[in-house]
Amino acid sequence: METIKGNKVVLVGNGAVGSSYAFSVLNQGICDEFVIIDLNKEKARGDVMDLNHGLLYAPNPMNIYAGTYADCHDAAIVVLCAGAAQKPGETRLDLVSKNMKIFKAIIDEIMASGFDGIFVVATNPVDILTYATWKFSGLPQERVIGSGTILDTARFRYLLSKEFDVAPSSVHANIIGEHGDSELAVWSGANIAGISLKKMLEDYPEKKGRMDDIYINVRNAAYDIIKAKGATYYGVAMGLMRITKAILGNQDVILTVSAKLDGQYGHEDVYIGVPAVINRNGIRQIIESPLSVAEQQQFNRSVETLKAIQAPFFN
Repeated sequence: METIKGNKVVLVGNGAVGSSYAFSVLNQGICDEFVIIDLNKEKARGDVMDLNHGLLYAPNPMNIYAGTYADCHDAAIVVLCAGAAQKPGETRLDLVSKNMKIFKAIIDEIMASGFDGIFVVATNPVDILTYATWKFSGLPQERVIGSGTILDTARFRYLLSKEFDVAPSSVHANIIGEHGDSELAVWSGANIAGISLKKMLEDYPEKKGRMDDIYINVRNAAYDIIKAKGATYYGVAMGLMRITKAILGNQDVILTVSAKLDGQYGHEDVYIGVPAVINRNGIRQIIESPLSVAEQQQFNRSVETLKAIQAPFFN
């Protein structure tokens, strides 16, 4: 497949997540052209002004403006943050019906522009809406990527890093599965600077009891944050920025994104959070991490959860 040229990025949905993502892209200076599309044109106009006023202190120049779906025609990446937000007490999967309708309308407009780049999806329930984006767009599956468990993995590594007093970047541990209540920690493959977590816990037995708490904190973090401040946005915005950087920089970096399985982990026809190699063409390869028997069973349940919800829409 021919590599997509240029590094124009279009953001659709300028709410809390979208505007945080825009700010992180400006801070990192990772594209030349950044377009914001939102139903609330005044909010988009205001954010564009605000972001442009920070350009003096950004690492690189950037053309930032409010646009329309026609602006997607030559974009390298369209990032989808539009849709109904998760309310307190509501699961990500409760959102599916509302956001499916919104996505159909948005994607039809984007594809009508002649867009032929990469979709990055952040709206929840992200795994199901990434599958929907693939179906609605007709693009190759490697060019439709969901934010998946990129944030859950970041939360997991952060909490383990605090527990063992090392930097998060020195912790190698993944959360995979649904970005939601059925996600799982891959404890069997976790390591810190090459030393397995199993060995670390033998050396520090007093920490063993903390591992369950860490997993529960990761899984319930969104609910805790939503209760405290109404929404989560900074963490996921940084994750989206990281995916964008991996694509535009052709980095071949492994991130736990929502990718379509074709037999990996024993499943197919589902988008779900797994480690995948990301480069200029999107998802180059899914990494099939070895799982314990219990982890594989948990992963199977996660797949079943997602398939049961998407089935009424696509069967």
